[in-house]
Amino acid sequence: MKLRTLIIVFSTSFILFGCGTLETDLLGKSAVTPVIPLPAPLAAAALINAEQAPEIQPPVADVGPEDLWLRIREQLSFHTIEHTSVVAARKHYMRQTNYMPHVSQRAAPYLFYVVSEVEKRGMPVEIALLPIVESTYNPFALSSAHASGLWQIMPGTGADLGLKQNWWFDGRRDVRESTAAALDYLEELHGDLDNDWLLALAAYNSGKGRVLRAMKDNRRKGLSTDYWSLKLPRETRRYVPRLIALSGFVAFPDIWKTELEPIPNEPTFEVVDILGQIELAKAADLAQVDLITLRAFNPGHLRWATAPARSRELLVPVGAGDRLTQAVAKLTPDDRVEWQHYRIKRGDSLIRIAKSFGTRVNLIREVNHIKGSRIRAGDTLMIPNGDAWSHSLALASTSSTRTRRGYKVRSGDSLYRIAGKFKVSIDELVAWNSLNPRAYLKPGQKLTLYVGET
Repeated sequence: MKLRTLIIVFSTSFILFGCGTLETDLLGKSAVTPVIPLPAPLAAAALINAEQAPEIQPPVADVGPEDLWLRIREQLSFHTIEHTSVVAARKHYMRQTNYMPHVSQRAAPYLFYVVSEVEKRGMPVEIALLPIVESTYNPFALSSAHASGLWQIMPGTGADLGLKQNWWFDGRRDVRESTAAALDYLEELHGDLDNDWLLALAAYNSGKGRVLRAMKDNRRKGLSTDYWSLKLPRETRRYVPRLIALSGFVAFPDIWKTELEPIPNEPTFEVVDILGQIELAKAADLAQVDLITLRAFNPGHLRWATAPARSRELLVPVGAGDRLTQAVAKLTPDDRVEWQHYRIKRGDSLIRIAKSFGTRVNLIREVNHIKGSRIRAGDTLMIPNGDAWSHSLALASTSSTRTRRGYKVRSGDSLYRIAGKFKVSIDELVAWNSLNPRAYLKPGQKLTLYVGET
């Protein structure tokens, strides 16, 4: 599949909600209905039409082994579970027109990698479908509770899992780092909760402590401690059934009239050592890929450049790795973004510091989150070195001839319209606000702009 097809994921509508807090209740008051012990195809037929259940055979795959969905289908284990809450979750998804085709497009750049990582650990392959429930496979997703990334990891949980989160970089959005952290966490929960994957998934959603308390309460009452028997929050009672319903869609797409867009069963990205900090626009140019594509594979980088003092790796589409490797090897220090740290001394001012380092006050303010001119002796500043900034997005955005201003998105606004109105570029808007360039803006969303003569 060509890269254009893979990256179409970011042009799809964001009306597809993955986070549990955004979906309607799928269960109502039915929380303890027993599991229906029917073989999946027959159970599916019975639930489609309770009065007339046709004889249905498991579908024969009409795609070759080059399709990633077939690789997943051959390993599924949750698809035989039937429960009233699974029925409700399935109906919910089926009411959303073209849900699975949209999800297939969204997942295309990342699913091969996630499936491979899940397989390495011997985990149920359904775990690779969990980002559909969490984020509809959108690494730029941010919930109202500030959970972020494919796996919707909360800030505190991310810190506990060792994911870096700062002005430059958010490991919760990084495809590889967040996947490793989420799988580590799920494995830990599995081991702590009777080696039961449904309980582990419930704890991933609502917290291990809550699940343990529910199990303890059931034991005290002489009740079973399996997932279906526990008294859990409403969101958690629909969370696991959603994953089981998705497993059924992948296992029996014909029965559920589900269209799965083929995804090549092959890697989509290569890892390149960029040998130091670099602007994303420059890296995209050297790799000969567009900036939107580069950002799609590197959503953890929040600014116009890679983070200083971080891993020097970037992900690029398969086929672009050699170009970028050879190009960055030829870069001079002046071609790069470089930083040094400066400890503020008594009597210092931003103007004096900027002059001594040959940089600009506004740039120092921006990268160090300084409002106004007040600084404190003993604090440390990050200072850009060299001439690499002279033509960069960062310098353009913070040039002393521009004025910083806020803007609240209105109904009908788009990046194109806002850029045209204020005579800035779309790339600048994206860099200034760490935006997903393919996402729709929301009315009321607040943006930062730098306007004026360049």
